[in-house]
Amino acid sequence: MKLIGGVEIDSIEKIASGKVREMFSFNNELLIVTTDRISAFDYILDSLIPVKGIVLNKISNFWFKYLKDIIENHLIETDVEKFPKFLKRHKETLKGRSVIVKKVKIFPIECVVRGYITGSGWEDYSKTGKIGDLKLPKGLTKCDRLPEVIFTPSTKETSGHDVAITINKAKRIFGADIINTLQAKSIELYLKASEYALRRGIIIADTKFEFGVTSDDKIILADEVLTPDSSRFWPLDEYEAGRDQHSYDKQYVRDYLLSTIWDRNSKPPKLPEAIARKTSERYIAAYENLTGQKFES
Repeated sequence: MKLIGGVEIDSIEKIASGKVREMFSFNNELLIVTTDRISAFDYILDSLIPVKGIVLNKISNFWFKYLKDIIENHLIETDVEKFPKFLKRHKETLKGRSVIVKKVKIFPIECVVRGYITGSGWEDYSKTGKIGDLKLPKGLTKCDRLPEVIFTPSTKETSGHDVAITINKAKRIFGADIINTLQAKSIELYLKASEYALRRGIIIADTKFEFGVTSDDKIILADEVLTPDSSRFWPLDEYEAGRDQHSYDKQYVRDYLLSTIWDRNSKPPKLPEAIARKTSERYIAAYENLTGQKFES
């Protein structure tokens, strides 16, 4: 299937096209290009969100730099002007939405961290009083702040839904030492980022991290970090436990799709231009509020 918003770079091998990102390999490095595609309910939509890829790339780069004292990350170069010469002729395609990174072997696990109870976590808690193998206090309401931050891993699937697994099962699959490290680093990253975001008027309700191993067996942070695609961002001044929250993430698109007659088992409808534009505006607002910088594409 040919994806809309795709990127082709001659003289370099494309090794993957994900829901949003495209990866190219050269030497011992990767070029990652973040497109304007958007996915919902495990489908890639036939609609692009204007400048979304640039916003996601800028937000990730901001967090990679802010959090680098906690753990090393995969970034090598973010400035297209400093890219290798053979990529310069693609500058207009790559500018703002691409990075050169280290090649790593990604752990096939989503390191999910939750500070608030929402989404699938709320659904699980409502049925069992637990998320995974973690028993939570009684009486929590929808979108409540959790008494303490929790780590709820899931498998990283190549297609369809990621599958939540218990910490104990993750340890059996990957080894206790690795999971203990991923858990500790994930929580440390979330705490530093969420405390910063609160000062900027944003609640980071939950997020997911990905880690990889370098050729010299070092665990580092990779993929994307704390973007509206990988996290739930809520405006602090509108937060109220017990109900769904307004958000800066792609929930706006999900809500639109749920309002249509689409059955969620077939190809999703195209987004109206107004929905795509308003979604883009929310992504930009997230960037500007988090970084304090005016967005420039």
